[in-house]
Amino acid sequence: MKARIKVGVLLLAAVLPLPAQMAVSHAPSAASDASSQMIAPEPGGKPVARVNGTVLTDRDLLREMYAIFPYARQHNGGFPKAMEADIRAGALKMIVFEELVYQEALRRKLSVSPAKLESAVREFKKQFSNAQEFNEFLKVECDGSQKVLRAKIVRSLLIDQLLTADVTNRSVVSVAQARAYYEKNPAQFRIPESYAIQTISVFAQPNATPAQQKELRARAEDALRQAKATKGYEEFGVLAEKISEDDYRVMMGDRRAVDRALLPPEVLKAVEALQPGQISDLIVLDQAYTIVRLNAHIPAGMQKFEAVQEQIRKQLTKQRTEQLRSALDKKLRAQAKVEEL
Repeated sequence: MKARIKVGVLLLAAVLPLPAQMAVSHAPSAASDASSQMIAPEPGGKPVARVNGTVLTDRDLLREMYAIFPYARQHNGGFPKAMEADIRAGALKMIVFEELVYQEALRRKLSVSPAKLESAVREFKKQFSNAQEFNEFLKVECDGSQKVLRAKIVRSLLIDQLLTADVTNRSVVSVAQARAYYEKNPAQFRIPESYAIQTISVFAQPNATPAQQKELRARAEDALRQAKATKGYEEFGVLAEKISEDDYRVMMGDRRAVDRALLPPEVLKAVEALQPGQISDLIVLDQAYTIVRLNAHIPAGMQKFEAVQEQIRKQLTKQRTEQLRSALDKKLRAQAKVEEL
Protein backbone atom coordinates (compact mmCIF):
# COMPACT_ATOMS: atom_id res chain seq x y z
CA MET A 1 0.00 0.00 0.00
CA LYS A 2 1.16 3.45 -0.86
CA ALA A 3 2.62 5.12 2.25
CA ARG A 4 0.73 8.39 2.31
CA ILE A 5 -1.03 9.85 5.31
CA LYS A 6 -3.32 12.70 4.41
CA VAL A 7 -3.81 15.27 7.11
CA GLY A 8 -7.11 16.55 8.38
CA VAL A 9 -9.48 18.02 5.83
CA LEU A 10 -7.12 17.24 2.98
CA LEU A 11 -8.72 13.81 3.13
CA LEU A 12 -12.00 15.34 2.13
CA ALA A 13 -12.56 16.20 -1.47
CA ALA A 14 -10.89 19.21 -2.94
CA VAL A 15 -7.76 17.52 -4.19
CA LEU A 16 -8.75 18.93 -7.55
CA PRO A 17 -9.78 22.59 -7.89
CA LEU A 18 -13.43 22.90 -8.81
CA PRO A 19 -12.91 24.28 -12.33
CA ALA A 20 -10.79 21.25 -13.15
CA GLN A 21 -13.38 18.94 -11.60
CA MET A 22 -15.97 20.43 -13.89
CA ALA A 23 -13.64 19.98 -16.86
CA VAL A 24 -13.54 16.25 -16.24
CA SER A 25 -17.14 15.86 -17.31
CA HIS A 26 -16.62 17.88 -20.49
CA ALA A 27 -13.18 16.67 -21.60
CA PRO A 28 -12.89 16.14 -25.38
CA SER A 29 -12.77 12.49 -26.36
CA ALA A 30 -9.99 12.78 -28.95
CA ALA A 31 -9.05 16.38 -29.60
CA SER A 32 -5.48 15.52 -30.52
CA ASP A 33 -3.00 12.68 -30.70
CA ALA A 34 -1.93 13.49 -27.12
CA SER A 35 -5.47 13.53 -25.74
CA SER A 36 -6.26 10.26 -27.52
CA GLN A 37 -3.68 8.64 -25.27
CA MET A 38 -5.45 9.97 -22.18
CA ILE A 39 -8.46 8.59 -20.33
CA ALA A 40 -10.76 11.14 -18.71
CA PRO A 41 -13.23 9.36 -16.40
CA GLU A 42 -16.72 10.80 -16.13
CA PRO A 43 -18.05 9.89 -12.67
CA GLY A 44 -21.77 9.54 -12.22
CA GLY A 45 -22.02 8.20 -8.71
CA LYS A 46 -21.65 4.56 -9.76
CA PRO A 47 -20.72 2.19 -6.88
CA VAL A 48 -17.16 0.85 -7.08
CA ALA A 49 -16.86 -0.87 -3.68
CA ARG A 50 -18.90 -1.79 -0.62
CA VAL A 51 -17.26 -1.83 2.83
CA ASN A 52 -19.40 -3.43 5.52
CA GLY A 53 -22.41 -2.22 3.56
CA THR A 54 -21.14 1.34 3.00
CA VAL A 55 -21.00 2.15 -0.70
CA LEU A 56 -18.03 3.99 -2.22
CA THR A 57 -18.60 5.56 -5.61
CA ASP A 58 -16.63 6.46 -8.70
CA ARG A 59 -16.61 10.07 -7.43
CA ASP A 60 -14.65 8.95 -4.35
CA LEU A 61 -12.39 6.91 -6.60
CA LEU A 62 -11.70 9.78 -8.98
CA ARG A 63 -10.72 12.14 -6.17
CA GLU A 64 -8.17 9.64 -4.98
CA MET A 65 -6.89 9.08 -8.52
CA TYR A 66 -6.20 12.81 -8.76
CA ALA A 67 -4.41 12.69 -5.41
CA ILE A 68 -2.17 9.90 -6.74
CA PHE A 69 -1.63 11.51 -10.16
CA PRO A 70 -2.13 15.29 -9.85
CA TYR A 71 -0.59 15.87 -13.30
CA ALA A 72 -3.95 14.83 -14.73
CA ARG A 73 -5.08 18.37 -13.92
CA GLN A 74 -2.91 19.55 -16.80
CA HIS A 75 -4.69 17.26 -19.26
CA ASN A 76 -8.35 18.16 -18.81
CA GLY A 77 -8.69 15.56 -16.09
CA GLY A 78 -7.27 12.73 -18.20
CA PHE A 79 -4.91 9.95 -17.12
CA PRO A 80 -2.26 8.33 -19.35
CA LYS A 81 -3.85 5.30 -20.96
CA ALA A 82 -0.90 3.06 -20.06
CA MET A 83 -1.07 4.08 -16.38
CA GLU A 84 -4.81 4.47 -15.80
CA ALA A 85 -5.45 0.90 -14.64
CA ASP A 86 -2.66 0.97 -12.05
CA ILE A 87 -3.70 4.42 -10.81
CA ARG A 88 -7.28 3.24 -10.49
CA ALA A 89 -6.27 0.08 -8.61
CA GLY A 90 -4.14 2.06 -6.17
CA ALA A 91 -6.90 4.60 -5.63
CA LEU A 92 -9.47 1.89 -4.99
CA LYS A 93 -7.27 0.29 -2.34
CA MET A 94 -6.79 3.66 -0.69
CA ILE A 95 -10.45 4.66 -0.48
CA VAL A 96 -11.34 1.21 0.90
CA PHE A 97 -8.56 1.55 3.47
CA GLU A 98 -9.76 4.98 4.52
CA GLU A 99 -13.35 3.75 4.91
CA LEU A 100 -12.10 0.86 7.05
CA VAL A 101 -10.14 3.30 9.20
CA TYR A 102 -13.17 5.58 9.54
CA GLN A 103 -15.38 2.69 10.62
CA GLU A 104 -12.74 1.59 13.12
CA ALA A 105 -12.60 5.15 14.52
CA LEU A 106 -16.37 5.01 15.05
CA ARG A 107 -16.10 1.60 16.68
CA ARG A 108 -13.53 3.01 19.12
CA LYS A 109 -15.85 5.95 19.78
CA LEU A 110 -13.27 8.55 18.77
CA SER A 111 -14.64 12.09 18.60
CA VAL A 112 -13.82 15.56 17.32
CA SER A 113 -14.15 18.57 19.59
CA PRO A 114 -16.34 21.47 18.40
CA ALA A 115 -13.33 23.82 18.47
CA LYS A 116 -11.25 21.50 16.30
CA LEU A 117 -14.12 21.08 13.85
CA GLU A 118 -14.65 24.82 13.52
CA SER A 119 -10.93 25.33 12.94
CA ALA A 120 -10.91 22.63 10.26
CA VAL A 121 -13.93 24.14 8.51
CA ARG A 122 -12.19 27.52 8.38
CA GLU A 123 -9.01 25.98 6.99
CA PHE A 124 -10.98 24.03 4.40
CA LYS A 125 -12.74 27.14 3.13
CA LYS A 126 -9.37 28.82 2.58
CA GLN A 127 -8.79 26.44 -0.35
CA PHE A 128 -11.31 28.42 -2.40
CA SER A 129 -10.50 31.73 -3.99
CA ASN A 130 -13.97 33.18 -3.46
CA ALA A 131 -17.44 32.45 -2.09
CA GLN A 132 -18.83 31.52 -5.50
CA GLU A 133 -16.22 28.80 -5.97
CA PHE A 134 -16.94 27.42 -2.51
CA ASN A 135 -20.70 27.43 -3.13
CA GLU A 136 -20.18 25.59 -6.42
CA PHE A 137 -18.17 22.96 -4.57
CA LEU A 138 -20.85 22.73 -1.89
CA LYS A 139 -23.51 22.22 -4.55
CA VAL A 140 -21.61 19.55 -6.49
CA GLU A 141 -20.04 17.61 -3.62
CA CYS A 142 -22.35 18.16 -0.65
CA ASP A 143 -25.81 18.62 -2.18
CA GLY A 144 -25.56 22.26 -1.21
CA SER A 145 -25.56 21.34 2.48
CA GLN A 146 -23.21 22.79 5.10
CA LYS A 147 -24.23 19.88 7.34
CA VAL A 148 -23.02 17.35 4.79
CA LEU A 149 -19.75 19.28 4.45
CA ARG A 150 -19.19 19.25 8.20
CA ALA A 151 -19.90 15.53 8.33
CA LYS A 152 -17.28 14.94 5.64
CA ILE A 153 -14.76 17.03 7.55
CA VAL A 154 -15.50 15.12 10.76
CA ARG A 155 -14.89 11.89 8.84
CA SER A 156 -11.55 13.21 7.63
CA LEU A 157 -10.50 14.28 11.11
CA LEU A 158 -11.44 10.92 12.61
CA ILE A 159 -9.42 9.08 9.97
CA ASP A 160 -6.46 11.35 10.65
CA GLN A 161 -6.84 10.91 14.40
CA LEU A 162 -6.75 7.12 14.22
CA LEU A 163 -3.85 7.05 11.78
CA THR A 164 -1.89 9.43 13.98
CA ALA A 165 -2.37 7.15 16.97
CA ASP A 166 -1.82 3.82 15.22
CA VAL A 167 0.73 4.76 12.57
CA THR A 168 2.36 8.19 12.83
CA ASN A 169 3.12 8.17 16.55
CA ARG A 170 4.34 4.59 16.44
CA SER A 171 6.60 5.28 13.45
CA VAL A 172 8.85 7.74 15.27
CA VAL A 173 12.51 6.69 15.25
CA SER A 174 14.78 7.92 18.05
CA VAL A 175 18.37 9.08 17.67
CA ALA A 176 19.49 5.98 19.58
CA GLN A 177 17.65 3.71 17.15
CA ALA A 178 19.14 5.57 14.21
CA ARG A 179 22.63 5.18 15.67
CA ALA A 180 22.07 1.45 16.17
CA TYR A 181 21.10 1.16 12.48
CA TYR A 182 24.18 3.18 11.47
CA GLU A 183 26.52 0.91 13.46
CA LYS A 184 24.86 -2.25 12.17
CA ASN A 185 25.05 -1.21 8.49
CA PRO A 186 28.45 0.44 7.99
CA ALA A 187 28.62 -0.44 4.28
CA GLN A 188 25.75 1.98 3.56
CA PHE A 189 27.72 4.91 4.92
CA ARG A 190 31.14 4.32 3.41
CA ILE A 191 32.33 7.09 1.12
CA PRO A 192 34.31 6.00 -1.95
CA GLU A 193 37.33 8.04 -2.98
CA SER A 194 35.83 10.87 -5.02
CA TYR A 195 36.70 14.01 -6.91
CA ALA A 196 34.46 17.09 -6.78
CA ILE A 197 34.76 18.66 -10.21
CA GLN A 198 33.35 21.22 -12.63
CA THR A 199 33.55 20.77 -16.37
CA ILE A 200 33.40 22.71 -19.60
CA SER A 201 32.93 20.66 -22.76
CA VAL A 202 32.70 21.37 -26.47
CA PHE A 203 31.51 18.76 -28.95
CA ALA A 204 32.19 17.93 -32.56
CA GLN A 205 29.41 17.53 -35.06
CA PRO A 206 28.60 13.94 -36.08
CA ASN A 207 30.85 12.81 -38.96
CA ALA A 208 32.81 16.05 -38.71
CA THR A 209 35.01 16.94 -41.65
CA PRO A 210 38.71 17.78 -41.13
CA ALA A 211 37.81 21.46 -41.39
CA GLN A 212 35.13 21.07 -38.72
CA GLN A 213 37.57 19.15 -36.49
CA LYS A 214 40.04 22.02 -36.87
CA GLU A 215 37.33 24.52 -35.95
CA LEU A 216 36.41 22.39 -32.90
CA ARG A 217 40.02 22.39 -31.73
CA ALA A 218 40.17 26.16 -32.06
CA ARG A 219 36.98 26.57 -30.00
CA ALA A 220 38.32 24.19 -27.37
CA GLU A 221 41.62 26.08 -27.10
CA ASP A 222 39.73 29.35 -26.75
CA ALA A 223 37.58 27.80 -24.02
CA LEU A 224 40.73 26.59 -22.25
CA ARG A 225 42.27 30.05 -22.40
CA GLN A 226 39.15 31.56 -20.83
CA ALA A 227 38.92 28.80 -18.22
CA LYS A 228 42.54 29.24 -17.15
CA ALA A 229 41.84 32.95 -16.63
CA THR A 230 39.02 32.32 -14.17
CA LYS A 231 39.56 32.78 -10.47
CA GLY A 232 37.56 30.47 -8.27
CA TYR A 233 34.48 28.26 -8.43
CA GLU A 234 32.06 31.07 -9.27
CA GLU A 235 33.92 32.45 -12.29
CA PHE A 236 34.53 29.01 -13.74
CA GLY A 237 30.84 28.19 -13.21
CA VAL A 238 29.66 31.35 -14.95
CA LEU A 239 31.92 30.55 -17.88
CA ALA A 240 30.56 26.99 -18.00
CA GLU A 241 27.01 28.35 -18.16
CA LYS A 242 28.06 30.58 -21.05
CA ILE A 243 30.14 28.32 -23.30
CA SER A 244 29.92 24.68 -22.18
CA GLU A 245 27.90 22.27 -24.32
CA ASP A 246 27.40 19.45 -21.81
CA ASP A 247 24.26 19.01 -19.69
CA TYR A 248 25.98 20.27 -16.53
CA ARG A 249 26.26 23.81 -17.87
CA VAL A 250 22.94 24.64 -16.18
CA MET A 251 24.58 23.71 -12.85
CA MET A 252 27.63 25.91 -13.41
CA GLY A 253 29.40 22.82 -14.73
CA ASP A 254 29.30 21.32 -11.21
CA ARG A 255 29.23 17.53 -11.16
CA ARG A 256 29.59 17.38 -7.37
CA ALA A 257 31.59 14.49 -5.94
CA VAL A 258 32.16 11.72 -8.49
CA ASP A 259 33.36 8.27 -7.46
CA ARG A 260 36.80 7.77 -9.01
CA ALA A 261 35.58 4.43 -10.35
CA LEU A 262 33.03 6.28 -12.49
CA LEU A 263 35.42 8.76 -14.06
CA PRO A 264 36.69 8.11 -17.60
CA PRO A 265 40.38 7.07 -17.45
CA GLU A 266 41.46 10.26 -19.24
CA VAL A 267 39.67 12.45 -16.70
CA LEU A 268 40.90 10.42 -13.74
CA LYS A 269 44.50 10.75 -14.93
CA ALA A 270 44.03 14.52 -15.24
CA VAL A 271 42.44 15.12 -11.83
CA GLU A 272 45.00 12.95 -10.06
CA ALA A 273 47.63 15.46 -11.20
CA LEU A 274 45.67 18.51 -9.96
CA GLN A 275 45.46 20.30 -6.65
CA PRO A 276 42.08 21.70 -5.51
CA GLY A 277 41.43 24.92 -7.41
CA GLN A 278 43.57 23.95 -10.41
CA ILE A 279 42.29 23.53 -13.97
CA SER A 280 43.30 20.78 -16.37
CA ASP A 281 44.50 21.12 -19.92
CA LEU A 282 42.27 19.91 -22.74
CA ILE A 283 41.11 16.32 -22.27
CA VAL A 284 40.11 14.47 -25.44
CA LEU A 285 37.02 12.32 -24.92
CA ASP A 286 35.67 10.65 -28.04
CA GLN A 287 34.09 13.50 -30.05
CA ALA A 288 34.59 16.14 -27.36
CA TYR A 289 37.14 18.29 -25.60
CA THR A 290 36.67 18.65 -21.85
CA ILE A 291 38.23 20.99 -19.30
CA VAL A 292 38.08 20.01 -15.63
CA ARG A 293 38.38 22.17 -12.53
CA LEU A 294 39.16 20.17 -9.38
CA ASN A 295 37.25 21.51 -6.38
CA ALA A 296 38.13 18.80 -3.87
CA HIS A 297 39.71 15.39 -3.52
CA ILE A 298 37.65 13.33 -1.08
CA PRO A 299 39.47 10.31 0.41
CA ALA A 300 37.59 7.08 1.06
CA GLY A 301 36.08 6.92 4.52
CA MET A 302 32.89 6.82 6.57
CA GLN A 303 30.19 9.46 6.78
CA LYS A 304 29.88 10.73 10.32
CA PHE A 305 26.72 9.70 12.13
CA GLU A 306 25.86 13.33 12.86
CA ALA A 307 25.81 14.04 9.12
CA VAL A 308 23.40 11.23 8.29
CA GLN A 309 21.27 10.76 11.38
CA GLU A 310 18.27 12.70 10.03
CA GLN A 311 18.47 10.83 6.74
CA ILE A 312 18.46 7.52 8.64
CA ARG A 313 15.56 8.58 10.84
CA LYS A 314 13.50 9.61 7.81
CA GLN A 315 14.29 6.36 6.01
CA LEU A 316 13.40 4.18 9.00
CA THR A 317 10.30 6.24 9.76
CA LYS A 318 9.09 5.73 6.20
CA GLN A 319 9.69 1.98 6.46
CA ARG A 320 7.83 1.76 9.77
CA THR A 321 4.97 3.83 8.40
CA GLU A 322 4.57 1.49 5.43
CA GLN A 323 4.74 -1.59 7.67
CA LEU A 324 2.22 -0.25 10.19
CA ARG A 325 -0.21 0.92 7.51
CA SER A 326 0.00 -2.43 5.75
CA ALA A 327 -0.54 -4.30 9.02
CA LEU A 328 -3.50 -2.08 9.93
CA ASP A 329 -5.05 -2.58 6.51
CA LYS A 330 -4.63 -6.36 6.76
CA LYS A 331 -6.14 -6.42 10.25
CA LEU A 332 -9.15 -4.28 9.35
CA ARG A 333 -9.84 -6.18 6.13
CA ALA A 334 -9.76 -9.49 8.01
CA GLN A 335 -12.56 -8.22 10.25
CA ALA A 336 -14.63 -6.64 7.47
CA LYS A 337 -16.67 -7.50 4.42
CA VAL A 338 -15.14 -5.71 1.45
CA GLU A 339 -16.64 -6.07 -2.02
CA GLU A 340 -15.08 -4.49 -5.11
CA LEU A 341 -17.87 -3.90 -7.59
